[in-house]
Amino acid sequence: MDVGVVLLNFGEPAEPSREAVVPFLERIFLDNASLERFDSEAAAKERASELANRRAAGLIEEYETIGGSPLHEQAAAQATMLEEELASRGYDVEVALAMQYTEPLIEDVAAEMAAEPFDRVIVVPVYPLSGPSTNIAAVNNFEEALTEHNSDVEMRAVTGWHRHPTYTRLRFENIRSVIDGLEIDLRAPDTELLFSAHGTPVSYLEAGSRYDTYVEEFTETMAALLGVEDYTLGFQNHANRDIPWTEPDIEAALESVDADRVVVEPMSFLHEQSETLHELDIELKAEAQDLGLDFVRVPVPHGDPRLGSVIGDLLEPFLADFDPGYHQLRPCQCRDEPGTFCLNAPLE
Repeated sequence: MDVGVVLLNFGEPAEPSREAVVPFLERIFLDNASLERFDSEAAAKERASELANRRAAGLIEEYETIGGSPLHEQAAAQATMLEEELASRGYDVEVALAMQYTEPLIEDVAAEMAAEPFDRVIVVPVYPLSGPSTNIAAVNNFEEALTEHNSDVEMRAVTGWHRHPTYTRLRFENIRSVIDGLEIDLRAPDTELLFSAHGTPVSYLEAGSRYDTYVEEFTETMAALLGVEDYTLGFQNHANRDIPWTEPDIEAALESVDADRVVVEPMSFLHEQSETLHELDIELKAEAQDLGLDFVRVPVPHGDPRLGSVIGDLLEPFLADFDPGYHQLRPCQCRDEPGTFCLNAPLE
């Protein structure tokens, strides 16, 4: 069987220019147009353009401050890591990278996959915690484009995968390496562990997304491994539209901390990007200092070599053509479509 493998990602502009940032934002706002009501597609596009132009100047300034986003470079390195891992398992597979909102765009990569002599294409979003605007939207967009160009190619997808034991272990060890290196005791009364999760509109949760459940169980697991009974959780919300988002937001969570030091774990991210390098390292750090808190931010383990093994495990049933259930993959409920699997679906 000829198989193509694609890692799906969010994407961020590597250069802090208006030419790069405005289209990036327009794609994001248009893709989430369902959060508001519009009479026509033209109206949705006009609103997306309005929101993008309103947000662009501030985001460009953020990218200038951090020297552009390193997301694409790190995502490309992960694709290479996966390709090498698959080769070590005996699979001669080229791993492609596709982004939701920057080039190479999902639609373009899907068209390329459709033109190849593939019987099947396997896609994995590099978002461990499955959310509707990330994992599910990325897979939906890829399948739509793939089918449009070649309906004979089968697609298989793995959506949420934060429960993979090796992934759990590497995130835990990443936190522990930081606190051990700084000789920090997370159980001491002067230190608080603050999990920072990517926020999501409440309407997505009301519509059935289990993202909040995934966030809660991941924080509980990390805390248990670290031997921490008390910790704080906050959400990095992007309230560009006047709609409710997950609570508490990260700023409110920070203000609730009763300690002298805060250790921030950016649990939703697998790349350093503006949301870690600017929102946390600059904005949240400044707020922490204003509150008299020492601030420590755990780096994202984007280069951990075990990531290749984790994603390789997710892909192997579809490459070797055996029952995905053998690797604990079950039909996804967040994306209830044939050929879509995850590690998060409740046991029946």
